[in-house]
Amino acid sequence: MQISFFEEFPNSTNLNKLDLIKFPTKLYLAEYNIEGYKQYKKELQIKYKNLKEVIWWPILNIDEGYWLSPWSKRRALLRLFHQLLNEKISILWDAEFPKKRSLIYWQFFKSFKNKRLIKEFFKRYKGQIYTAEYFTNNKIMHKFLEYNCLFFDPNKYHNIKIKMLYSSMHTWLNEENLENEIKKYKQEYKNNFIIALGLLNKGINNNEKLISKENLKKDLDICKKLKVKEVVIYGLKGLDKEYLEIINKFI
Repeated sequence: MQISFFEEFPNSTNLNKLDLIKFPTKLYLAEYNIEGYKQYKKELQIKYKNLKEVIWWPILNIDEGYWLSPWSKRRALLRLFHQLLNEKISILWDAEFPKKRSLIYWQFFKSFKNKRLIKEFFKRYKGQIYTAEYFTNNKIMHKFLEYNCLFFDPNKYHNIKIKMLYSSMHTWLNEENLENEIKKYKQEYKNNFIIALGLLNKGINNNEKLISKENLKKDLDICKKLKVKEVVIYGLKGLDKEYLEIINKFI
């Protein structure tokens, strides 16, 4: 099973945690612009020979939406698409409501044009798109998220879906529910899905609950049992020798 990592805050302290990892891994690295990403990629892959791939996770300024959605400011989406115009690199499209929730109101009318813009980008982009998506088992919410470009069907858009099954954030996401969700994804998307687990450290909201070592082991056990091809763990900052001891058992 491939074990990869999200890194939302790629400072030297967090990236030095890669020193602990000896197995082949992938890194989904957040960065505002493509030039910064390319520099990180070059330096990291020179230093860490086991780093198979560094995937760009584009983020926006907070007042632009931070995450990518129809409520992101249009100029920010256009700027991103322009950066990717002649690229074929793999990217992580973090499909979430804007961090600044007021944008849902202020960008309401532009969101309809933005939806068309986003869908057109997905259809035209030549590189691989990974989509980090919310987890919900509510059918109405699922339809709402799909309509608003927060869910993308790999059978239609050829993306690889990353479902954020963070058991530390969803206390009702027990072993049975986790198994059922993974089985459903396998049936619907075959190998075009990845499971995200965590969290080892807090994200931009700074209010996330962290996963215990025992629960991380349980979640990884289920993924291995169901032959999930890749698991992405959030994030490097919280990685330590005790977590790594657990993770190493599943490589």
